[in-house]
Amino acid sequence: MSEKNWLEHYPETVQKELEIPNISVQQMLLDSTAKYPQNEAIIFYHKRMTYAEVTGLSQAFTSALQANGVQKGDRVAVMLPNCPQYVISYFGTLMAGGIITQVNPMLVERELQYILEDSGAETIVILDALYPRLKSIQDQTNVKNVIVVSLQPTETRFAPDRSFEEFMRSATGNVTPVDIDPAHDLAVLQYTGGTTGRSKGAMLTHRNLVANVLQSYEFFKESFEPGKDKCLTVIPLFHVFGMTSGMNLSIYCGASNVLLPRFDLEELLQTIKREQPTSFPGVPTMYVAITNHPKAEEYGIDSIRVCNSGSAPMPVELLREFEGKTGAKILEGYGLSEAAPTTHCNPMFAARKPGSVGIGFPSTEYKIVDLATGTTEVEVGELGEVVIKGPQVMKGYWNMPEETANTLRDGWLFTGDIARVDEDGFLYIVDRKKDMIIAGGYNIYPRDVEEVLYEHPAVQEAVVIGVPDKYRGETVKAVVVLKSGKSATEEEVKAFCKENMAAYRVPTIVEFRDQLPKTSVGKILRRALRDEVNVNASN
Repeated sequence: MSEKNWLEHYPETVQKELEIPNISVQQMLLDSTAKYPQNEAIIFYHKRMTYAEVTGLSQAFTSALQANGVQKGDRVAVMLPNCPQYVISYFGTLMAGGIITQVNPMLVERELQYILEDSGAETIVILDALYPRLKSIQDQTNVKNVIVVSLQPTETRFAPDRSFEEFMRSATGNVTPVDIDPAHDLAVLQYTGGTTGRSKGAMLTHRNLVANVLQSYEFFKESFEPGKDKCLTVIPLFHVFGMTSGMNLSIYCGASNVLLPRFDLEELLQTIKREQPTSFPGVPTMYVAITNHPKAEEYGIDSIRVCNSGSAPMPVELLREFEGKTGAKILEGYGLSEAAPTTHCNPMFAARKPGSVGIGFPSTEYKIVDLATGTTEVEVGELGEVVIKGPQVMKGYWNMPEETANTLRDGWLFTGDIARVDEDGFLYIVDRKKDMIIAGGYNIYPRDVEEVLYEHPAVQEAVVIGVPDKYRGETVKAVVVLKSGKSATEEEVKAFCKENMAAYRVPTIVEFRDQLPKTSVGKILRRALRDEVNVNASN
């Protein structure tokens, strides 16, 4: 943007260009350990670990990796839920100069094989329950070192592979120092979720990750008390949002990270009641569940000062309902794997705009360009593709030069998201370019329809897709999950939509389901629903 009126009203710290220190990601852990050695770094059920303990174990993991031949630039895959071993493997690998390859534990064999082949990883840290998946495809990959993590005591043996504890015992006690060039050396291969096609490995440098942590801290610093905060991290650490906003930001602040390996509503609420966290990075489906819990307000959720939402759009009606019931404030933001991930967020220090993903992070430029060519900046309020420039933007895609050239142009990251900005510079994400429905010559953005559906008193979740139509080209289909104890018919939902939106946007098909397909972090898989339509059409 060439002008942002909000700059006249918001703190100078958000306007300024941040000075990103020339440090590695692991240096943030070492610095916090020096400041807060006895502070609790990790809380995992009844296990509590100090910063000194986490650093010592990470260095031991580094020693074991080096003793087993891992060198600078080697990829180490980590396929774990949130647990202390994830944190130790992550920082231990970075200290060895390795590159973390994030692997979603929900991947099936074919998907796991693709990521291992594409990354060339020779070492993997994997949960014991997932071990059979790896063994079925290991001979088709380069994986040689297998390190198996058990979160519960078990008699199972993984010979000839080693348990995490056995691997740690292979450490020599010596760590060979590795020089890191933060601006160029990769820290993480963050594979995109594949919600819009083939999964790609976003190459995130140490500088990318450090920059986004500092940008986040600068944006929320009025809400942080270094060395005293607690972050409740149930969003997966293997997801870029959890990695940065949950783990790395907490470590930079010397905060305690309360880890949960999965989203279980009752367990989450009991953990909030017991630990009284001060920050909670979440996704809309988590807020849906909390909002619909009959006694959510009795669990002390108002201890959370920073309750930020990302990964998927937050319906305005859900935001209002959650805040009215719990007293907590949700700050919706925006980001993507290619930007480490956060680029925008609604501010704590100024009025929010529900429905907006807020303003740009410090040192983040953004503009809206025309959809046809991507070369012309459009006027305020007009729709186009949002493009971003900043220190958090990735180096490129792993082994995909053409994809990289298409996505990174003249220093700008082309996000593929349709958006607009208002006169104050607040960004509104409308939809992904590929999700736009063209029906009878009209451009229909699914989120516009979904916002209305969420206002229906019986609707808990909703997603809208385009399906083939002989007359209109495409037509609008809504897939809906109803609230427990509520009922609605297809005609009732259509009638509600007719009262609240233009006729051409009204769904012609309404399907009711018990649940919607989602990614591991709770993002609704619109593509999976479209694929169902394509399969049915071909049969």
